[in-house]
Amino acid sequence: MADPVAHHAALDARMVRVARELRVLSLASWPATVQRQFLADLARGQRRLPRFDYPAHDFGEARRELDAIAAAADPGHPLGAYLVESARDWALAARMLEALGTQAASALSIMLYGHPHDPLPGGGTTTCEAAGHFIRIADELDRELVAPEEQVTISATALRLQLQNQLDAFFDGRVVTVELDPELIAKAAAGAYRIRLRDGAAFSDYDRAQLLHHEALVHSLTALNGRAQATLPSLAMSSPRITATQEGLAVLAELITGSIDIERMKRVSLRTEAIAMALDGADFLQVFDWFGAAGQDPAESFASAQRVFRGVPTTGGSAFAKDTVYLRGLVEVHTFFRRALREGRLRQCRRLFAGKMTLDDVARLDPLFDAGVLAPPRWLPDWVARANGLAGQLAFSLFANRIRLDRLSDGD
Repeated sequence: MADPVAHHAALDARMVRVARELRVLSLASWPATVQRQFLADLARGQRRLPRFDYPAHDFGEARRELDAIAAAADPGHPLGAYLVESARDWALAARMLEALGTQAASALSIMLYGHPHDPLPGGGTTTCEAAGHFIRIADELDRELVAPEEQVTISATALRLQLQNQLDAFFDGRVVTVELDPELIAKAAAGAYRIRLRDGAAFSDYDRAQLLHHEALVHSLTALNGRAQATLPSLAMSSPRITATQEGLAVLAELITGSIDIERMKRVSLRTEAIAMALDGADFLQVFDWFGAAGQDPAESFASAQRVFRGVPTTGGSAFAKDTVYLRGLVEVHTFFRRALREGRLRQCRRLFAGKMTLDDVARLDPLFDAGVLAPPRWLPDWVARANGLAGQLAFSLFANRIRLDRLSDGD
């Protein structure tokens, strides 16, 4: 081909047009009315499996276009290899969305996100075993050691103002808007230009820091940087294939900035074990009860359980596997940063923020960053942007962190 960059840029533009239809999480999730009905029934002593009838989707045309894009890309070129993997992943996501509400959606979600019994990098420990590790640590800690100021709750209204001020200062203007959303089941959700908080929810100081460093300064920031990529605008999109790296990077940001506590790790780990339970046959009510026994109130237990059963039957034997990526992604990104620190490749760590990509992508696309085909990240979190002190901060955080991730990774 005469100009491989232009050829693959045109293919990427086609992929972006198709993938915009494939809104995986929003199409798989339940409306807030399902939660309200379930909790109202529960208050009356009526325990019923929640039900949501998914509309039928036909993404046949999108899948054919994605197959054509993969066939036209050159797998021997870095851009072509990226497009082949991305197009095939989006086609798999389209098949899952067509199967919403069935056991087939569960199997396809595992193909996209992984299984809770998959081994972590380096082999040996599985994701589910790592989850049990963090749950045991959390259960061993005395919650009375938490300082009183860390137990003060923040209203959604107050948090919106605080977070908006922090983001306006970081971006030097109104780039990301913080809004209240009474229809949100999760406590928060982030997009490129908008972060939504569930109206009426109560938040902690750790929640506030987590939303800033995890949601805003990883998920929103990488989407914004990805939108600035003229050659690969798909780097702004949240395809399932980048989820493990995105969530791992976001949780690592919490860790390095001191924005995470062991209870947060416990919540993430409980979701992993709940997916394994559901796949082994537990239904929604059993998983809901299990979250309650772990200390969550009914509303939080419902929100946690719906993450496990969104898009799949609630009767047991199926699960939506997305939440298996958090611990695996954290270990993978932790190991990547540690090796980059050892080998003098911290520039690659910063380039992870130039868009939404996998760890393999950032290494594969490195020559294109060097050549100026891909733009460096316009925005970087402070802990990554500081050239002086970054290596020392990473060394301290990654080699001596209190949750001992080195025992779960490959030991390099």
